[in-house]
Amino acid sequence: NTMLERLQSDFARLQEFSSDLAHELRTPINNLLTQTQVSLAQKRDVSVYQDILASNAEELQRLARMVSDMLFLAKTEHGIELPHRETVSLIDEVLDLFDFYEALAEEKHIALEADGNAHIVCDRLMIRRAISNLLSNAIRYSPPNAPVRVLVTQGDGQIQLCVHNAGPAIPAADLPRLFDRFYRAEKSRSNPDSEGTGLGLSITRAIMQAHGGSASVASTEQTTTFCLSFPTQDASS
Repeated sequence: NTMLERLQSDFARLQEFSSDLAHELRTPINNLLTQTQVSLAQKRDVSVYQDILASNAEELQRLARMVSDMLFLAKTEHGIELPHRETVSLIDEVLDLFDFYEALAEEKHIALEADGNAHIVCDRLMIRRAISNLLSNAIRYSPPNAPVRVLVTQGDGQIQLCVHNAGPAIPAADLPRLFDRFYRAEKSRSNPDSEGTGLGLSITRAIMQAHGGSASVASTEQTTTFCLSFPTQDASS
């Protein structure tokens, strides 16, 4: 019975996975097809063709990222091993990512702030990806002239890295689903022009589970906070 239930569960996940992927790929592929057909319907200037190709290239890059992300998530269905474990300073990773996101933040006059520190034993590239996903979201959905704050704390048997950004509250009913594939809570978060693939938070959760930790979110009328929690038994301060 246990094996049958496991097979049924795996099959249900596979169906859901396939349905999600087909749904998310359909719109951008249709857009690319329509744009290409329209551009071929009549002769145009070379500059017009160049603009169309540039637009198509951007969409194809997003599709490539989406497929890559889906493949990563597929590998995590039954757990993933951590090939490279090393002691990492969380605040050092945050500050390195601040350098990467500085230009994007400056466009919206957003100050990037960080405080606290702790060391964990982890796959550095995976944890860097998880933190990057949270920073990217925070900058994208934060209003202009509002800071994005990262706080690293240690206590109560765990180490936490929390990313805070200002903005309207996410409805409570949406919070449990934010880490689901392709789920976006607000209309602005489902903007088809968004550069995200809708998989960043799902990947973040999978990475944290691989490290024996968890990812969580809380949202009030003024602030949204995403936290990565690590067990202290796997860390050294």
